[in-house]
Amino acid sequence: MVVGLSMSSGGDGSTSMLGVALCLLAAVAYATGVVAQKPALSCGTPLQITTYSCLTGALACLPFTGQLVAEVPRAPLPATLDMVYLGVVPTALAFTTWTYALARMPAGKLGATTYAVPAIVVALSWSLLGEVPAWLTLLGGLLCLTGVAVSRYRRRTDGRRGALLVSGLRRAG
Repeated sequence: MVVGLSMSSGGDGSTSMLGVALCLLAAVAYATGVVAQKPALSCGTPLQITTYSCLTGALACLPFTGQLVAEVPRAPLPATLDMVYLGVVPTALAFTTWTYALARMPAGKLGATTYAVPAIVVALSWSLLGEVPAWLTLLGGLLCLTGVAVSRYRRRTDGRRGALLVSGLRRAG
């Protein structure tokens, strides 16, 4: 949210609240999809679940098919290739990988790793596009990475100490 607010302000200091609201709506929709995917994995493989998810998205886009058919022939080749790339890499490959991981770990723990995405986006846009982040963007990225670290932190317990205590109690009893 902090990164979104910092990046959505125009040169005059205004913020597109519609854009921020749409980002929040997308996050809720994504989270709902992840929660729905977890039980679905008991009925199919990660590849099957990803395929059904993509087909659901395609069904939602059906009303725009006429416009797509009319505009594809006029679209520049690089734009068409970009769309093919988006369909193959971040959709098919990334979501199949995500669903594979989701089948093997709790949704909450896996979902927490997505907090790293805004920080990675800021770093990539800075290094590849020369977009220097504002201090609020850096703060938001740090907040995201801190959330990932906290969610993935496991308190270490010394298993030997517990074993020694149990064996000492057995001898004493």
